[in-house]
Amino acid sequence: MGGSFLATAAAMAAFIPPHRHAEPLTIGLLVLAYAITSRVEFEVGTGLVVPTQLILVPMLFLAPTGAVPLLVALGLLLGRLPDVLGGRMPFDRTLLLFVNSWHAVGPALVLGLTEGGRPSWGHWPYYVAALAAQFGFDIASSGTRERLSLGLSFRPLLTFMRWAFLVDTTLAPVALAVVVSQHRVGYLVLIMMPLVGLLAVFARERQGRIDQELEVSHAYQRAALLLGEIVESSDTYTGLHSRQVVSLAVDVAKLLGLGARERRMTELAALLHDVGKIRVPLEIIGKRGPLSEDERSMVRLHTIEGEQILAQVGGLLAEVGRIVRSSHERYDGLGYPDGLAGESIPLLARIVSPCDALSAMVTDRPYRRALSLDGAVSELRSNSGGQFDPVVVEALESVIREDRQVTSLLEVNAGSSASRVPSRLP
Repeated sequence: MGGSFLATAAAMAAFIPPHRHAEPLTIGLLVLAYAITSRVEFEVGTGLVVPTQLILVPMLFLAPTGAVPLLVALGLLLGRLPDVLGGRMPFDRTLLLFVNSWHAVGPALVLGLTEGGRPSWGHWPYYVAALAAQFGFDIASSGTRERLSLGLSFRPLLTFMRWAFLVDTTLAPVALAVVVSQHRVGYLVLIMMPLVGLLAVFARERQGRIDQELEVSHAYQRAALLLGEIVESSDTYTGLHSRQVVSLAVDVAKLLGLGARERRMTELAALLHDVGKIRVPLEIIGKRGPLSEDERSMVRLHTIEGEQILAQVGGLLAEVGRIVRSSHERYDGLGYPDGLAGESIPLLARIVSPCDALSAMVTDRPYRRALSLDGAVSELRSNSGGQFDPVVVEALESVIREDRQVTSLLEVNAGSSASRVPSRLP
């Protein structure tokens, strides 16, 4: 693909007539500016974007239009030269930069073969067509590359590329306005560099904030795992049960379309929903037979205790603590500790609750034997709309039907008959 780009770019440079004469110094400045700008990387959405549109647009009007693809490739190579010399990028990977230059072919073709090469707002249809051609060639080249190398289809690629297209669409009019108003200035590209520098500062600060947020997030996760290990060391059943609930709850959250932050909160809430049990005496947790009223009241305090433990950690885990507090509320309002009902119960707590119940029902406990998976699902259905949110129960059933790994995990501990002793729902 890199070779086909070079052949196409060379043909364009040879056969598309130049609209103007360009000084070698101007061309050198354009290439250098493109190289510098290509190193300014923003993390946006699900990928990286670079503000090279600020230089590509002036390049299309100040340099011979047919030569622009070759100049873009040269700029990308020059921009990665420090990485190659510093050993951070293998030399053979520079060949991919030719593939990454295909986007410049589209606008150069449109403007090189039309009167749109002359900067004027009256030629805006040409400019819109040039931008569309840029995106078309970018999608085609990137999609073909990913298809050949990884077997990926074009559809998921569009999800990643839409952010780059949005940034380019936003920057293109800014660069065009400068070109139209100052196209007689030979060193027009120098006007763009302060803006590029400002974007570089913003990009660095944004990257720093993202890195810091990730570090804090990992710290919370490590704290959560540590608390989970403490729970497991005090009660092996509770620890294993919590891990099973995590798997179910995260899958349900995904199926319900929750965002990344909500899924992370769901994961932590499912992992730590029983953390308050470390303050409940083990003789009560592991008691065979029914609990007395006083013992039952003590067990019910574990959601409040869990909230208090996590509140002491603070930050994200304090928010998780509020979900933990509500993880034993009932959809009909008969749960504890606050008697919340319906949608007044936090959604993440409504997700954790039936996952908690399902995991408990398919596991042997001192006070009763496990149900089969089918029997446990039947119990969930019969309590849908009463103890559990019907929408969440339906999603949980879908997870069980569609995810064989989850089903196998549950069936490890599940009994073989649905006629066993009825479970005591948590």
